[in-house]
Amino acid sequence: MAITFAIIKERKNPPDRRVVFSPEKCQEVIHQFPNARIIVEASDIRVFSDEAYRAAGFEVKEDVSEADVMLGVKEVPVEALIPNKKYFFFSHTIKKQPYNRKLLKAILEKKIELFDHETIVKQNNSRLIGFGRYAGLVGAYNAFRALGLRDTLFTLPKVETLSDLDAVKTQLDNIELPKGLRIILSGTGKVAKGAKEILDHLKIREVTDANYLSKTFDEPVYCLIDVTEYNRRKDGGKMVKQEFYKDPSGYESDFMRYAKVSDVFIAGHFYGNGAPYLFTREDARHPDFNINLVADISCDVDGPVASTIRASTIADPFYGYDPKTETETKFNTPGAIAVMAVDNLPCELPKDASEGFGNMFLENVIPAFFDGDKRGILERAKMTTSDGTLTERFAYLQDYVNQGN
Repeated sequence: MAITFAIIKERKNPPDRRVVFSPEKCQEVIHQFPNARIIVEASDIRVFSDEAYRAAGFEVKEDVSEADVMLGVKEVPVEALIPNKKYFFFSHTIKKQPYNRKLLKAILEKKIELFDHETIVKQNNSRLIGFGRYAGLVGAYNAFRALGLRDTLFTLPKVETLSDLDAVKTQLDNIELPKGLRIILSGTGKVAKGAKEILDHLKIREVTDANYLSKTFDEPVYCLIDVTEYNRRKDGGKMVKQEFYKDPSGYESDFMRYAKVSDVFIAGHFYGNGAPYLFTREDARHPDFNINLVADISCDVDGPVASTIRASTIADPFYGYDPKTETETKFNTPGAIAVMAVDNLPCELPKDASEGFGNMFLENVIPAFFDGDKRGILERAKMTTSDGTLTERFAYLQDYVNQGN
């Protein structure tokens, strides 16, 4: 059965230049799946031009309502939703985000089948696609950009002014870091791996947590930590990762031992509901708290990283957090913690991010349309049905949809 996919125009502000498939990736899709057809909605902001899609052999149109499946990145405005279609985009509704309740309501009213990119998972619920690596790459680069600006050590350009990841890494080749700089990086997923790629490119030595906590170094070093290292059981018992994920209530933060001996914290962890905060506002005031720059890639506002009191923007990525007054100040104010908390980091690297995302989407999602969904990818990812109801897996969102009715 032939299926028509549409690359839809991104309409959210600020503009997002990313796309699910580049022109080259579109060619791969139709080569691998002869029953797939792709049309492209005209857009003047996309990182790949309309002309590039035309040159690759694809029709570019103002109206793509003939398509069966709409492929986007960011939330689609309610007025742009076409009823009775299948849509893929980041809806930011699965955590009951209040600002998108109307969007989910409209999707149900228009009998749209919604597949959120975040819900495209394996059987064990681990995510199959996302922009995490690129968030990590840009977030770690931004940490060094903030350090250079604040301490007048060097000047790095904004990532958005650079052509691609190679250009980003070339810029880093020109900087020299303070000799005793100590960096802590949290997380084990794609975000942390992306950040680690930048640290390794800079040839910063990775050390074990035992050495990091007990030794001094005359070169820049970093230590990668996960939940088993920055949490501990309240009763002093053995930390068991799977137990912690199931029920973190018996655990408390053990992050302060790292905070005492670190200058920079790059937060690339996933924070689960109910888990202990890494550091609180009280912790940040403690005389032993040594961290003075936080690049919070995870960016949970008023959450596990106390200095993240708001998300920042690509246009204005840095602010300061004054631990004494618990208020915002300038990022280079003496005594303040410099904060980078941009919540849409991959947008700064749209070409590489789109190409990486397209690889994952072609490998994991497109086959499901043509093989009877044998891996259950679409079944697990589907949030809403064509009769205007939530699927069983997402029935927990019903009270969120009903609010204010």
